[in-house]
Amino acid sequence: MTRAGHTALEAELKTLKSVERPAVIRAIAEAREHGDLSENAEYHAAREKQSFIEGRVKELEALLSLAEVIDPTKLSGAIKFGATVKLVDEDTDEEKTYQIVGEAEADIEKGLLNIKSPLARALIGKEEGDSVEVRTPGGEKSYEVLSIQYV
Repeated sequence: MTRAGHTALEAELKTLKSVERPAVIRAIAEAREHGDLSENAEYHAAREKQSFIEGRVKELEALLSLAEVIDPTKLSGAIKFGATVKLVDEDTDEEKTYQIVGEAEADIEKGLLNIKSPLARALIGKEEGDSVEVRTPGGEKSYEVLSIQYV
């Protein structure tokens, strides 16, 4: 994963441990004070949230412990992990820019493309000026690689 993705996951983990976890513990204690737990919706909601938080903490700790941080600024050449790629849709002439990142940090709305996505897999190894055919859920797409940067 990239340094930015690693930092974001570390920040989320810290927030879960230092803010969310203590807040849900207080909510459970407060709900317990209201009496019968079998009919206490606040208690059940707080326990459910606690379960989600604990699951996410374990998931993030596992991801971070196995993560290999790659600095894209030290890379160059053909498209590979960490590349920021500017593409043009050959049918619509619409330009798009994506950075190829790991699964945990992917967010297509922010231009962060999952390395395992069909588009990223098709782009790996391509050079500027190459044309790429991609089979997407929306059908066949053709893109031309306009530029490759490692920032």
